[in-house]
Amino acid sequence: MQNQGNNHKALMAKVNMYLDNELSKTEERALLQELKQNPVYFDLLNKEKTFREFLKSRLQRRQVSPSLIQSIKDKIKSNSL
Repeated sequence: MQNQGNNHKALMAKVNMYLDNELSKTEERALLQELKQNPVYFDLLNKEKTFREFLKSRLQRRQVSPSLIQSIKDKIKSNSL
């Protein structure tokens, strides 16, 4: 049972890397082949993709003022000296 949980975690990590474009082409092909062989896994990919698209469409990033950006940069510079 624990092995199944570890497999699920590893798969979800790969799915997230795939959706974040962090996999090599070889890793991507291997993952897609694995997903095609298991409809449950393929469904997980589609659910994660749909969830991410939902978040992107519903969440809006607030604009940050240039003065705040400069203030943060100035503090980073002063702390690194």
